[in-house]
Amino acid sequence: MICMKNLIISSLCILCLIGCQKNDIEVHNGDNTSLPKLTEAWLVINYWADWCPPCLKEMPELVEFANQNKDINVYAFNFDQLDIEDLDPQIKRFGVDIPSMLTYPGDIWGMESPQTLPATYFISTEGVVVKSLFKPQTAETLNVILSEVRDQKSVSYTHLRAHETRG
Repeated sequence: MICMKNLIISSLCILCLIGCQKNDIEVHNGDNTSLPKLTEAWLVINYWADWCPPCLKEMPELVEFANQNKDINVYAFNFDQLDIEDLDPQIKRFGVDIPSMLTYPGDIWGMESPQTLPATYFISTEGVVVKSLFKPQTAETLNVILSEVRDQKSVSYTHLRAHETRG
């Protein structure tokens, strides 16, 4: 009787764990994901639109940046929040060769829609927006900024750890 009860409890716990690992962030041209998975690495989200010439000029740079930094997650997000049927042809036409987040980033990280495009956000492994850019970038400038925000986090963490050991 006790063995059966333990088996039932264990089974329910496993089902709960599986249910909690739901991929609730929709991604096109990539795997759906979840917030815990996204916080495993730095995250860069770029807002773009087909009516934004600087966005279209920037897109190959963003793709190059993503290819150079496989250790981070880089997503495009269509500002107009198009349905997949409308988004897919634009992705192909404009060379958006990185995963496109379909879930609105503002709902996840509390960001408001940018007033200008393109807009690029760097989000730390703690889920904090640490840098917001509101103009076109190159792969080179994105790499410089990634290094800067990583270094700032490293310096802040080192300072925090040193302060904790002294206190």
